[in-house]
Amino acid sequence: MRLHAKNDYKAIIKRILPFEKGDIFKMNIVNCALFSAFYRNLKDKPPLDALTVYYQEAMGTWATKWFCRKGGKKKFAEATAQKYQRVARLHAGKRNPYSWNMDFIPYEDGNGYECRFTSCGICHLMKELGIIEAIPAMCALDYAMNEWGGASEFVREYTLASGGPYCDCGYKKK
Repeated sequence: MRLHAKNDYKAIIKRILPFEKGDIFKMNIVNCALFSAFYRNLKDKPPLDALTVYYQEAMGTWATKWFCRKGGKKKFAEATAQKYQRVARLHAGKRNPYSWNMDFIPYEDGNGYECRFTSCGICHLMKELGIIEAIPAMCALDYAMNEWGGASEFVREYTLASGGPYCDCGYKKK
């Protein structure tokens, strides 16, 4: 399986269009390509709950957790809001289906914000690859990454993967 997954990963990466300067989602699609190649080459597909646990454990390295803690310290800083506003204006998913379109919506009470995604590179790629059943395992990582960040409560009502009108990633101050 190892060689097949490696070759599959290389083929998946080749199909992905280059990301624009200022597009912060490149690592997401690289992780999706790796996860997809692994999953597609499994002889026996595990149930979604086991796949979700596997992905969270695989991504839960000390480096990822450190990155999340570092980001958590700046989660509600003005510079973070400005970065997300720039990304929202970019709407790179309109030009690259492997990227995302996002709106940045500060909460009226000043207690956080929502990043609302109306297109998702992960959904696009995994649909192309015919493995839509595995998308929720990747979506669930948002909860773990927020927990590792330690600065906010994660709020979600919808995901595109489950047929929602958008993916909402809400962050409320603790």
